Amino acid sequence: MPGPFEYILWFLCTPFEVAALVCALRKKALKRYFFLNLYIAASLIASLGRLQILHSYGLRSNEYAYFYFYSDALLTICLYFALISLYSYVFTEMKAEKYVSLAATVLLVGTAIFSYAVVQQSSTKLVTHFVIELSQNLYFVGLVLTYILWASILKLRETRTRLIQLVLSLGVYFSLFAATYALGNLYPSMGSVLQVLPPLIACFLPIAWGYAFWHLAEEARIVPARLAVVPR
Repeated sequence: MPGPFEYILWFLCTPFEVAALVCALRKKALKRYFFLNLYIAASLIASLGRLQILHSYGLRSNEYAYFYFYSDALLTICLYFALISLYSYVFTEMKAEKYVSLAATVLLVGTAIFSYAVVQQSSTKLVTHFVIELSQNLYFVGLVLTYILWASILKLRETRTRLIQLVLSLGVYFSLFAATYALGNLYPSMGSVLQVLPPLIACFLPIAWGYAFWHLAEEARIVPARLAVVPR
């Protein structure tokens, strides 16, 4: 049976997720940022499901491993759509929402096809390998898209403070996960140490988004010069 440390480690961010949803509800940001809150709600449900599987089968059981990777893939897809929704907010004045949605769908399908092509030679557990590969590839795609979105914010001189906070926090989140994956591939011996990082990193988004919903008003603006001086 897992000890207190495992329970605390893997479900540390659950109260932060609840708090973020409450902040969004109280500040009437639940509907406006639907996909962001959908991701937080899905993450909360996944955490509760992992808790049940962890308690019943243990941390190193096949049941927990399957549930963890399948739920992680679904959460990554939800986070991908949350990122795309931020694209729509940034480009809303350019009336480009339809093009953003179309490009996002094509990219998601392309990532899924690429992930399947990578694992199709596996003779066993094809679906499981596909889910893991898709999740990792979407993290990489999300990282690249977030930096592209930030570059667009600088170029367009976006001034909505809450939107900037949401995008920046997502960039930090993807960067931390990318660094963790890179360290794991470079130093496999650090696996036991690195496995404590994902649940800690997962706490960052609900904290950052909850802060943005609660403390940053939708109409708040930031001085463009404080972001960067980008020539037209």
